[in-house]
Amino acid sequence: MATQVNPKDSMKSTWRSKDRSQWTTYHWFYEVLGIHSVDLDREVPVHSKQDKVPYAPEWQVHRWVLTHAFAPLVIHQCIYHFTGHNLTALQAFVFYSFAFKANAIHELHMLRRIGHIVGFLDGDVHERDGVPDVGVAKTVRSLLSTSTFRPVFTVFLAYRANQTPMDMHWRWLLLEVGLYGIILDFWFYWYHRLMHEVGALWQYHRTHHLTKHPNPLLTLYADLEQELFDIAGIPLATYFTMKAMGMPMGFYEWWVGHQFVMFAELAGHSGIRIYTEPPNPFTWLLRLAGCELIIEDHDMHHRKGWKASGNYGKQTRLWDKIFGTLKERVECEEQNIDWDTSIDVPLFW
Repeated sequence: MATQVNPKDSMKSTWRSKDRSQWTTYHWFYEVLGIHSVDLDREVPVHSKQDKVPYAPEWQVHRWVLTHAFAPLVIHQCIYHFTGHNLTALQAFVFYSFAFKANAIHELHMLRRIGHIVGFLDGDVHERDGVPDVGVAKTVRSLLSTSTFRPVFTVFLAYRANQTPMDMHWRWLLLEVGLYGIILDFWFYWYHRLMHEVGALWQYHRTHHLTKHPNPLLTLYADLEQELFDIAGIPLATYFTMKAMGMPMGFYEWWVGHQFVMFAELAGHSGIRIYTEPPNPFTWLLRLAGCELIIEDHDMHHRKGWKASGNYGKQTRLWDKIFGTLKERVECEEQNIDWDTSIDVPLFW
């Protein structure tokens, strides 16, 4: 007997080329913000698996993240300097939720433009999945909930109205930012691996894997149970772990650390055909141990199904290497990287 396909599982994406008079507010959300993963009227380069892959200089990725992380902190400090009043917890929540969204939108713009320059991984086989017709509203809700509720938890736990950005624990910043991504990835690794290896849990993760060639808008295309873990469970587990290790984990350090994490999450689902690692102060150390993550690692994860995925980490390959779940790369093997061709990660376009 044939298995009946659930229409909600469809990844068909045709809405952008249809009559706009049929669009809802959700459809216009993407258009007005300009956050599509590709432009329909621009060519996307297609490469064979053997074509050399360019790289993005690590310092440019760090520059991008640090600039976008510190810009809201500078604005916040200026508000205090010129008014003599610090933001209340509610005002901080509104301000940093807005900054979170603005940074994410700017990164989406940047990733799309780079994609049109270099193309996408596995592009000779399959183009990138678009936001599915049946998931237009669902994806908007996921994007908004992530960029709104992640700051809520941290404001509630760590924000102090008697501390301004200049009161950040500067001596701890480098260590906290570096360890934040690695410890968060430990919790994410085990939660993610269990979702794949335990049949009763796969049902909460399978929706996310409907996309085999994701784009950044599908980073949190998932069922509610997974969204709750991604938005709250994993960041909170990381926060309390670091507090238990004796680190101050003030609000402002968390903000900087999570901008690094957000950059990696969106870029890791972009599939753009470049060699680059999630920015982390300890990337050089991870690289020495062969544990640096690149975009292709998570892209390969999505092309597999239930128990065959591997590459469960999303910030590093450290835990995959320790626990034996690494998968081979295809296009980004060392000998296939074009170290003579760099792709800029620009700040303002």
